[in-house]
Amino acid sequence: MNNDKLNVLFVHGSPRKVNEYLFEDRDEKSMLRIMEQADADAMCFGHTHQPYHRILPPQITEDTHYRHAINIGSVGKTKDKDPRGGYVLLLINENSSIKDKDSVKVEFIRFDYDIEKAAKAVEDSPLPNEYADMLRNA
Repeated sequence: MNNDKLNVLFVHGSPRKVNEYLFEDRDEKSMLRIMEQADADAMCFGHTHQPYHRILPPQITEDTHYRHAINIGSVGKTKDKDPRGGYVLLLINENSSIKDKDSVKVEFIRFDYDIEKAAKAVEDSPLPNEYADMLRNA
């Protein structure tokens, strides 16, 4: 067991705005600034519907503070050419440390589901029918 504090933050888009897109190719300094301002060592987010795990290295040579940007993707309405549902299994234990870039593990889980049944449920709800079409055409 170590004494590292490991702050995990869950947001939709970003800590700054619910509708801000944090794409995988976002400039490293920008992503670090967002995470530092939110005091997040690991940040889980979505909004882009494109899953990824990006480990951000320390910015100062003497520093050993790694940060993890984790886009959890989307259960439905995927935008990564895989129509299956998806979620993330985040593995953090008592030995996880901001000093060890490999101590936070992220596993992307994909699963099949009845897309037509989900689309019909959308059509039977107050949601716009175009959402059902998005599921069918993912």
